Amino acid sequence: MRASSSRGITLLERAIGYSFRKKALIQEAITHKSFTHENPEKSPLFNERLEFLGDAVLSLVISEYLFKKHPSYTESQLSRLRAYTVRESTLVEAAMDLNLGRYLRLGKGEELSGGREKPSILANAFEALIGAIYLDGGIRKARDFILNALKSTIEEIEGKDLVFDYKSRLQEVSQARFGVLPRYVIHKEEGPEHNKTFEVKVYIKDSLYGTGRGKNKKSAQQLAAEAGLRKLKELKGDG
Repeated sequence: MRASSSRGITLLERAIGYSFRKKALIQEAITHKSFTHENPEKSPLFNERLEFLGDAVLSLVISEYLFKKHPSYTESQLSRLRAYTVRESTLVEAAMDLNLGRYLRLGKGEELSGGREKPSILANAFEALIGAIYLDGGIRKARDFILNALKSTIEEIEGKDLVFDYKSRLQEVSQARFGVLPRYVIHKEEGPEHNKTFEVKVYIKDSLYGTGRGKNKKSAQQLAAEAGLRKLKELKGDG
């Protein structure tokens, strides 16, 4: 089945629980730039602009949800919870639950290189889909889709102590055990300027202890620190 077929669109709409009035929007949301570059006559538009909008809508919806759900949390605590909720791995999981990769329109090269399973492509398409729903149905429909698609993740996050400051804790443990501070290095920056993803690695002395990916440097560092604490705990357990 071709992803761009009317039946493919119908199946995707059924999966996301929303039927588009303007079908061109959902077509744009599932079109990767590689497809447009190879087939400009078939699709002059691709999903990066919708991704930009969807990223903002996602952040707003999750921020509003957390703000209302946790009235006692500080700005810092709310920011950490939001970072976990909107991180790339979460969006990829949600995209895979929808089988979104099946419906993407990709160029031949991207198709051959496994583009339908690439985390960055899936996460970006998920955000583009949010942007498309927002433009077609407004904020209420976008909110319904986001909270439904991320429901299990939100519940899992709320059930954990994720307001914990992993960077501060890793610093304490590192100083106590090794007598040095952790060192954070930006290993990679991906995506357009308006929607970058940062990959940060944390080292203690010269050893790598964790890696984190996030929409900003702070959230990526927190995730790297969390991974570092897990590794330290495992090493201590082995000892």
